[in-house]
Amino acid sequence: MQQKNYPSTFLALGPTSMPQPSKKSPPALLPELPYLPRDPKKYRPKIGLIGCGGITSYHLEAYKAAEYNVVALCDINLEAAKDRRDEFYPEAEVFADHRKLLKLEDLEVVDITTHPEVRNPIVEDALMAGKHVLSQKPFVLNLDEGQRLADLADQQGVLLAVNQNGRWAPYFSYIREAVRAGLLGDVVGVHCGVHWDHSWVRGTEFEKVYHLILYDFAIHWFDFVATIFPDQTPERVYASATRSANQDLMPPLLAQATIEYPNAQASLVFDADVPEGGWDRVLVSGSRGVIRSAGVDNNAQQVEFLTNEGSFSPKLEGKWFPDGFHGTMGELLCAIEEKRQPTHSAHNNLKSLELCFAAVESSLRHEPVKPGTVRELPKH
Repeated sequence: MQQKNYPSTFLALGPTSMPQPSKKSPPALLPELPYLPRDPKKYRPKIGLIGCGGITSYHLEAYKAAEYNVVALCDINLEAAKDRRDEFYPEAEVFADHRKLLKLEDLEVVDITTHPEVRNPIVEDALMAGKHVLSQKPFVLNLDEGQRLADLADQQGVLLAVNQNGRWAPYFSYIREAVRAGLLGDVVGVHCGVHWDHSWVRGTEFEKVYHLILYDFAIHWFDFVATIFPDQTPERVYASATRSANQDLMPPLLAQATIEYPNAQASLVFDADVPEGGWDRVLVSGSRGVIRSAGVDNNAQQVEFLTNEGSFSPKLEGKWFPDGFHGTMGELLCAIEEKRQPTHSAHNNLKSLELCFAAVESSLRHEPVKPGTVRELPKH
């Protein structure tokens, strides 16, 4: 996501009259939370990249900083592959045909970044070639097809993960780990609002995606909600999408969704036609307090705990771009080394897509939809 930079100022979420806990030292037993990307201890496989579009500059920037071993790049536009090679990995081989890249016997891991309309056959080819795969998000357009690919990876004895890079955005990751550590007690609410300018898609392939906001963009936020409630089954999603008064892009730029759980709720609001004064916020409330984050965009966030013991603002390291991409590849490599499923496995990511597809369907039907009942991304 591309956003303008504005002076960074942290403001409270909610009314200014909201009672503010006194500033105190953090609780003595507050644990160190593992929110930063991890690297494998020893495993440094040869990696190939299939698809060299604009977003891959963040992939390769993160991989180079982490000293990952990218040895091959592929794009049907060979010049795009050469440009990425020259900028990041001058010794890498370049290909226009992904099948030639997959024939490299010592290549173990493939990062596939193409659009979802053409990605599934490439993922299948990579799995059948015995490669571990990191697939770009959104993972698939059809949940049954996603399940088939996830099962195929299991059958081939390789791992298939999804590049939900937002999971390693420092504020998302820290909040998730705080919830996992029980610092908020029982979570009752997750509430997010994003207000920004998405006009950068003008003239690109993304402008042709009718469900651009609720699908391509909001999948990060649906995924975040799913990680906060990993053991709860959502009951209903209600969503809407509409055009703003001033927009000239094809897809609706205003969208919102509410998600009902048996004993909790979540709400997401997206205003993508805000040319000035961008703002991005998250609030997670629980039985022991609140953790919230806010800032001018997703790379400038201030996190704060609010409890009856006082308030505490951790100083987080890193940014969503490019560190989120370090996180997704790093977790896949750690999972390979540790012989386990990655936390962002294809199987796991289908739960996030169930929320997303239900929201898109709800926005079209104007009624609540049960997640999991919509198996394919709805057409408008």
